[in-house]
Amino acid sequence: MKHVSRFVVVALAAAAPLTVHAHKAWLLPSTTVTTVDQWVTVDAAVSNDLFYFNHVPLRLDGLVVTAPDGTQVKPENLSTSKYRTMFDLHLTQNGTYKLANINRGLTASYEEDGKVKRWRGTAEKFATEVPANAPKLQVAESAGRVETFVTAGKPTTEALKPSNIGLELIPVTHPNDLYANEEAKFRFILDGKPAADLEIEIVAGGTRYRDHQEEIKVKTDAKGEFAVTWPAPGMYWLEAGLQDNKTSLQQAKQRRASYVATFEVLQQ
Repeated sequence: MKHVSRFVVVALAAAAPLTVHAHKAWLLPSTTVTTVDQWVTVDAAVSNDLFYFNHVPLRLDGLVVTAPDGTQVKPENLSTSKYRTMFDLHLTQNGTYKLANINRGLTASYEEDGKVKRWRGTAEKFATEVPANAPKLQVAESAGRVETFVTAGKPTTEALKPSNIGLELIPVTHPNDLYANEEAKFRFILDGKPAADLEIEIVAGGTRYRDHQEEIKVKTDAKGEFAVTWPAPGMYWLEAGLQDNKTSLQQAKQRRASYVATFEVLQQ
């Protein structure tokens, strides 16, 4: 890794399908490379423009913070305002933290008394809240992740270990070591196995001031790996997703997995 003094801000986050007007969800730390015993404030939002608070706050019901030693730590001062959710994290350990907002559950639609009803929740609640013999019942499983990484001191990899549930990004190049005009490599896995032929879109921040997204499109190889050479310094938002019928929950017939990340790329 290059000198810590060259780092300013790095962010990783996740979001919705990418179109010009799509809402994008993300986590944005106040800093991501610092020293131990410092504090980081994280903003979480769903916005029309990348990294601007102009739509709704991102709900953090599934927030999990993994410390450098692999244990889970609790964020502090969590609050939600009109356009964003915020929390603080005290970096008490040397190394890399992973902050992930994880969502996993079921969505359903069915008819009741001739009217369409929609439901969202956990597999446990599904059994008691949705009639098993409901007319036109359609059930889908969803698994999504919104992530960011923060390093205090020397970067480490213990917190980067996957859960092997859903779609996950495995950094080959450390997420705090990205530079303009340098190639970075990553790997996607789905339930612990290589996610081959996965389409990925990458968009630089500041879309508020551009007429076009100017996205970079790449695809994973047979090992689930892909590479990107960053054209310029700045914040970049990455999105990947898929749909199939390989569900892990008996009630569901379809599955949707999604992952979004935002990286900062620094000047050499």
